[in-house]
Amino acid sequence: MIYAIIKAESNFEPNVTSSADAKGLMQLMEETAIERSNVIDNEDVQTYDLYDPETNIKLGTSYFAYLLGLYDDNMLLAIIAYNAGLGNVEQWIKDGIIKADGSDIENIPYKETENYVRKILRDYQMYLNLYE
Repeated sequence: MIYAIIKAESNFEPNVTSSADAKGLMQLMEETAIERSNVIDNEDVQTYDLYDPETNIKLGTSYFAYLLGLYDDNMLLAIIAYNAGLGNVEQWIKDGIIKADGSDIENIPYKETENYVRKILRDYQMYLNLYE
């Protein structure tokens, strides 16, 4: 799953910055990285640290695991939240736009996120087959 996320987020390019200012392999926002670092090891995270593959993957994986825990290991909701943001997903569920199990990804209001989820699931399956 992490390979699929990295592929979609940065195409395995550690020094990339998005137009939204997300950084590194897993395209982390600084605020998210700092929050995850405080939970994991309480180390100071600087902007340049987000371009370090080991640090970025450690923090990005921690964030994805947090999302999985929040959604009772529902991979679909965790993937949607990773891309669209936790607040959006919570609002979409509350408003009945998407189901609480995430099974109706075609109803995601952001076409980019819908495509992202489909790409992640496709690549996830590909990596499972490759490394099985």
